[in-house]
Amino acid sequence: MSNPLIKIFAAFIAILLMGIWPIYTAFSSQDSNSQIIVLNTVTRFVDSVRDKGYITPRMFQEFEDQLYLTGNTYDIQMEHLHKRYDPVYNDDGSFQNDFKVNYEGYYNTQINARLFPHGNDNPDDPGRIYKLNSGDFFNVQVKNTNRTMATLMSDFLFNAVQAPNEKIIIPYGGMVLNEDY
Repeated sequence: MSNPLIKIFAAFIAILLMGIWPIYTAFSSQDSNSQIIVLNTVTRFVDSVRDKGYITPRMFQEFEDQLYLTGNTYDIQMEHLHKRYDPVYNDDGSFQNDFKVNYEGYYNTQINARLFPHGNDNPDDPGRIYKLNSGDFFNVQVKNTNRTMATLMSDFLFNAVQAPNEKIIIPYGGMVLNEDY
């Protein structure tokens, strides 16, 4: 009686190893390729912004278009830290001949409001350029929001409750080097 059960179990393992496992590894490889493409795209975009000191609607749209070529959807978080020098005063209000460096943070809401204002569809309008100053910091973090096929296969194969969606997470940024506007 145990002989037929062993044959069924062996056939199930053979199907798993010869059919499903190669598909899973192919999907995992696709995720790895997507991660490399996203890393290169984010690096090019951020370095371009840091070198030029500004973002145009076309630059951002090309950035998004290149990300979506991977077939995934992404959450893009931008951060602009504007360097500000504040004078230091004594309690009596006299200037101490010193300045403190502070950073004001601007994020997607403020950046996108400048790039894509309501009612202005002209991408060449100079008022739609988001400008940064030399010495500021610009950072971008990109995360996939969809469940990739490798994630779905992983849930099936390893009986996972539900793995997180984020398989591709790319943070990148640095100091703004120029102001070419």
